Amino acid sequence: MKENTMDERQRMTPKERLSAMTGAAFLMATSAIGPGFLTQTAVFTEQLLASFAFIILASIILDIGAQVNIWRIIAVSKMRGQEIANAVFPGLGYVVAFFIVLGGLAFNIGNVAGGGLGVNALLGFDPRVGAVMTGIICIIIFSLKEANAAMDKIVRYLGALMILLTTYVMFVSRPPYGEAALRTIVPLEIDFLAIITIVGGTVGGYITFAGGHRLLDAGISGKESVRQVTNTAVSGIIVASIMRYILFLAVLGVVSAGFALNADNPTASVFQIAAGEIGYRIFGLVLWAAGITSVIGAAYTSVSFLTTFHSSIQKHQRYWVIGFIVFSTIVFALIGRPVTLLILAGAFNGLILPLTLGCILLAANRAKIVGDYKHPVWMTVFGAIVVLLTAYLGVRTLLQMIPQLF
Repeated sequence: MKENTMDERQRMTPKERLSAMTGAAFLMATSAIGPGFLTQTAVFTEQLLASFAFIILASIILDIGAQVNIWRIIAVSKMRGQEIANAVFPGLGYVVAFFIVLGGLAFNIGNVAGGGLGVNALLGFDPRVGAVMTGIICIIIFSLKEANAAMDKIVRYLGALMILLTTYVMFVSRPPYGEAALRTIVPLEIDFLAIITIVGGTVGGYITFAGGHRLLDAGISGKESVRQVTNTAVSGIIVASIMRYILFLAVLGVVSAGFALNADNPTASVFQIAAGEIGYRIFGLVLWAAGITSVIGAAYTSVSFLTTFHSSIQKHQRYWVIGFIVFSTIVFALIGRPVTLLILAGAFNGLILPLTLGCILLAANRAKIVGDYKHPVWMTVFGAIVVLLTAYLGVRTLLQMIPQLF
């Protein structure tokens, strides 16, 4: 973790630099590909059918606009997200950190739950036992001396595994590829709730900062690294979007054949209907991989938002990350999955994005933060559009969801 950062920077070879960049892209992507990601994709596909392809395309455009802006300014300023916010307006970084850590903690409880449910589907163990197993593995990873390198490898391998397994299910479900391609451009229905939910689940809250902070820890920063940072940011979105599109096609194949998904576990029913008992076991492995990688991403990134507020947190970052994981695991093991908290966290994630991206755009044109770096005007305009659109859709979504909670 943080205490290894300077050594990591000093001895980084080109191969290690590439590994860190790839790890950052997959850290962001697998942070997004959590249990909620799988469920949301299945539910929206069943509701919108092939037109959900347009929602995915729209979200990709918004995701790239948000993430490239954020990662570039993190790189050139050599500051974490909360430090940038404090530089824009004193005290704002504390507000940003509070909401991101709160949302990260809420989602991490769900991620631990997802890991437990994955173990249950794969091996038949009690979900709480599976959750504890998932938490212990994450703790072991962050206890290693080379925790950052181990984290990079784990998220790469498990991210690739999820994509490969879901691709198999997609093929056996036999989706209408032509209809999906057509509706990507010409949808029959546009659901704004789906758009903000998907954007919030991909680059909302802590997720979009995961890879940016990882690159900063690896020493990949400064104006000389802008192109590499930009490419890595786009790569992270592409990886997450490939997984979402493949899963969408797998679900589309099942629902287009006339099957109804199980409302309690829609994604599991997709895998089981498409590939039988083997498909259900595959689902368990995919869900576990999604859960554990998201636990890693949520814990690492949430704690990274606290490191600058007290020297002891920065000095003992790995122990704070472990504590974050332990707390999340205990909460799920004792009280189960807090559904209401997760729903509210999802809505807040959509609202956090315009706040954090707005701070980044203000910082992009302040010399005291970015020096002589000149942020492209088109990127600022694009980012501003994303801020306004996600703020509007986020408020609208939250107002729609509140009556459903009470």
